Amino acid sequence: MRALDTHALTLFCAVARCLNFRQAAEQLHMTQPPLSRAIRTLEDKLGTRLFERDTQGVAMTPAGRTLLPQALHILDLLAAAQASLQAESTPARLRLGLTSSVEAGLFRPLLAALEQALQPMRLELASAPSPRLVAAVRKGQLDAALLALPSATFDLAVQPLARQPMMLALPATHRLAKKRKLSLLDIAQESIYWFERARQPAFFDHCQQVFSRHGFAPTFLREALDHHVLLGDVAAGKGMALLADSFRALRLDGVVYRPLREGDELAAGIGLAWRPEHGHAALPLLLRLAQEQLHG
Repeated sequence: MRALDTHALTLFCAVARCLNFRQAAEQLHMTQPPLSRAIRTLEDKLGTRLFERDTQGVAMTPAGRTLLPQALHILDLLAAAQASLQAESTPARLRLGLTSSVEAGLFRPLLAALEQALQPMRLELASAPSPRLVAAVRKGQLDAALLALPSATFDLAVQPLARQPMMLALPATHRLAKKRKLSLLDIAQESIYWFERARQPAFFDHCQQVFSRHGFAPTFLREALDHHVLLGDVAAGKGMALLADSFRALRLDGVVYRPLREGDELAAGIGLAWRPEHGHAALPLLLRLAQEQLHG
């Protein structure tokens, strides 16, 4: 068997995560044909098929399932070795921004895995609205940031990772709480807590376009910056709130959550942003872990 290379393993892991050559190619910033050729070359080197491809989609073979954890382990070891070799010229910390547009618990598994993998490098976190995070990354005050998308990211490199559908938080005593799923039409006459455009202009404009398509023009109330305060207002019956699905993790007596029929149209994306000309040594590891933990 001919020797393998880490680039081929990286491509293999991307396809294994997505089980879709087109999506994997997009994540790798390449076109699909060379990715398909690289996987076929890897299979030739190994003398076995790693993926089954048919009109129904892509599936891993037993050989592919055997290779995946070993390939991930090799790439982790390589990333750790590179970080160690660059320790003298690399800051002993990774400064990561987290968008406040989704519930912080969504990032908890990623941060736990990242802290363990980065040792002895220190992980420093900052939570803020995405425009502030973009500014901090561009100024070099943060090494990377997990943003809500769409956002104006200017010259930053951005890797989309996941999508968060919007759902509705409403008082448990409200008549609409009896329904399993709601639509914008159902709540068109209600008072809705919503964020100010200055907090997230690009995402605000995206949502306004969806609202316009559906003729949705309720009474909008100014949303509190603290989501615990916001949900307290909802529990008190002062209004309803449109929130990213991750906020279901915040439990409060008097508040129920319901899916929204237009939730996918209003969905907030999550992406990792960094300065391409100043990539941190831990960026490959961060990106891989983010893709594993947040992919959706």
